[in-house]
Amino acid sequence: MRAFRFVTVLILLVASACSSPPTEVLKLDHGKLTVNNQTNEEWRNVEIWVNNYYRAVTPSIAARGLFQVQLDSFISGYGQRFDYRRAQVKDLRLSARRPNGDVLDLKKDFQGPQLNEALGGKR
Repeated sequence: MRAFRFVTVLILLVASACSSPPTEVLKLDHGKLTVNNQTNEEWRNVEIWVNNYYRAVTPSIAARGLFQVQLDSFISGYGQRFDYRRAQVKDLRLSARRPNGDVLDLKKDFQGPQLNEALGGKR
């Protein structure tokens, strides 16, 4: 009986170690944003906002598709470009239309360890 429990616990530990962490929908990495549409629906009329001031758009992101954009490509209403080397991303939002017409709104949470990753880790 003890051997059975040990093997069961060992199998559960190995299985949990092999599972990958959930993929982020909005991921920042060295001046690049990757949007991962993990749904079975196409997102249309996609707008992505950085700090509620700079915007990037794309007509659609396919179901289970990726969209990548450089942070330098985000532009304000006055034509100013976002400079990720000098400015910090404090707010990141995505707005899109689902096929049925509903609005999809996503916001990246910058709390805890994700904040350290977005800022380049602890120094």
